[in-house]
Amino acid sequence: MKAAGCECGICHGRLGPIHYNEPSDAAHPLSFVIDEIKPVSRWKEFGYRSARAAAEDWNNLQAAHYCCNAAKSNKIGFVVGGERIARVIHTSGDW
Repeated sequence: MKAAGCECGICHGRLGPIHYNEPSDAAHPLSFVIDEIKPVSRWKEFGYRSARAAAEDWNNLQAAHYCCNAAKSNKIGFVVGGERIARVIHTSGDW
């Protein structure tokens, strides 16, 4: 994801590009992190056999800004200013 220079999968670039060259921490809110679309902490809800399986599913991962990921927390939909900006989650397993 970092090599591809992906935009933030949560805000879809509304906050600007991800700063891939900065450390991923609160001091660098636009830095790169990997977001689990279906939160790993809720792995059972989505039919994964374990939290690790959810974390290693490439279809469940997206690039994100540190601040967007922190604000999203373990939600599957995220609303900013009345506009839903996280991906819609399909629980059927059909992508």
